[in-house]
Amino acid sequence: MELLMNSAETSLRSLVDKWIPPNRAAPIRITRFSSARRGRYVRVEVSRPEGPVALFFFRHDDGVWHIFPPEIGRAMLRTDSVLV
Repeated sequence: MELLMNSAETSLRSLVDKWIPPNRAAPIRITRFSSARRGRYVRVEVSRPEGPVALFFFRHDDGVWHIFPPEIGRAMLRTDSVLV
């Protein structure tokens, strides 16, 4: 069975709102980002009375944003054995 998510569940905005609830008194700011193919991420920050809070969000190859980075592809050596 394939699990499909709608765009609201996979958008960067919905993920940011999940981890940092919106607050008009302390707006969320994007403080760093990268759009490079091998490292698409956004760093968001919000000011809190106890100090700033920042989180990184990573876009995976399937286009979905996550709080964890994608796995790094590793070089693999593969041999196919043929039984005769």
